[in-house]
Amino acid sequence: MSKKYDALGQYLKSRAAQSEVALTFAEIETIIAGKLPSSAYVHRPWWSNNPDNNVMTKVWLAAGFETEQVDMTGRKLVFRNAGKIARTFEEIGRESGMPAGMAEEVREFRPMDAKPLGHHPLIGSMKGTFTIEPGWDLTKPAMDPDELAEWEANLERTADMIEQGMKGKKP
Repeated sequence: MSKKYDALGQYLKSRAAQSEVALTFAEIETIIAGKLPSSAYVHRPWWSNNPDNNVMTKVWLAAGFETEQVDMTGRKLVFRNAGKIARTFEEIGRESGMPAGMAEEVREFRPMDAKPLGHHPLIGSMKGTFTIEPGWDLTKPAMDPDELAEWEANLERTADMIEQGMKGKKP
């Protein structure tokens, strides 16, 4: 997880007894001692609870919270306690006073005949072949709604022309 957002995770874990934690975007920036990315201000999906969405999502999910009532205009949201705090075996053992289990650490299951995990040869093969301009927002949609509508209308016209051409020809 990203160290930048760890403070938010700690903040939410410290409020685990609460069912909801309401925060403004500015309050989150104060907690993380940094700025949120620009996409957090303009794209509602940035605040989704999909763990593959962004690094910060994993932080609030690991703290046992999920986002709700995201108000993009008012720049505020509610973190709802989902009661699913991700804890280590050691933390569970300390809390219960019982041994955490046989294993000291969590290990990934791998069949005995499996090769060691490594990188695929193509990973990194294009390194240095292109650059992303500083300040470019990769989460911004590629087309605005007007461009997308125009593109879809053009696609429909093309499909109609192809269909008419196929009806005119006989095998």
